[in-house]
Amino acid sequence: MLSYLHAFHAGNFADVQKHAALTLALTMMQAKKTAIACFDTHAGSALYDLTSERSRKTAEADAGIHRLWSIRGQLTSPDWQPLVELLGSLNQGSETLSLYPGSPAWLANFGRPGDSVTAFELHPSEGRHLENWADKSGVRVVNQDGLKGLLKCLPPAQPRLLTLIDPSYEVKDEYAQVAKTLGQAWKKCRHGVYLIWYPILTSGLQQQLIAGVESSGVRKVLRSEVMLDQPPERGMVGSGMLVVNPPWGFDQRLSDMLAELEGEARLGMSASLSWLVPE
Repeated sequence: MLSYLHAFHAGNFADVQKHAALTLALTMMQAKKTAIACFDTHAGSALYDLTSERSRKTAEADAGIHRLWSIRGQLTSPDWQPLVELLGSLNQGSETLSLYPGSPAWLANFGRPGDSVTAFELHPSEGRHLENWADKSGVRVVNQDGLKGLLKCLPPAQPRLLTLIDPSYEVKDEYAQVAKTLGQAWKKCRHGVYLIWYPILTSGLQQQLIAGVESSGVRKVLRSEVMLDQPPERGMVGSGMLVVNPPWGFDQRLSDMLAELEGEARLGMSASLSWLVPE
């Protein structure tokens, strides 16, 4: 149950989509001055070495963040700029990326005074890495199941809420658990912005999550998916994001961002966006 390590997959095409959506949602929410409580239910290690043995074993970052970095000068959407600037700063202006931030690091780096970040992580070694990083980041680390922990923290003290739910889905019933947790969280904090990542698999298991969210009663759910142009015969062939209560205009801005990654000369994938559940 606790065998998954994101270091093998950090910076892949799914991370590019996920972190684009996450940072766009956060920066758009920050157009208002009121504080935001940010929660990351499956935080991981927070910072990944793309030159490590684990990362190079799969080389998934080569078709993801490394490809994005190589075409950064060709990206026209201004919403890519904060991500590119943070990656450049983290890697000290190098032409080659060696460090890649996980979701708690994206949240912490873009956070303002008054905003808070709570990161849940159950895996022992991932949790230790997260705690060591968090000592200097101001992030609160909680070593427990993030789905249960999130519900205990809602509603937050801050006026607004941004939550990323990003499990590994190693256990098949996690799809149903995520849908159930989202429904419960939404009832506790209906104005919150919730982002749920899911893999698109040849097995179709992700449909359990989709169906669960559709029947949960949650309203205003945007669905973003990217599909690999040359998918493997088994496993993950695409990446999906559900965004509950996206900021006004988020759908068009995310669509513009992901459209720039389409085609063989970019990240070799196609993007689609639609409303899973309308308002």
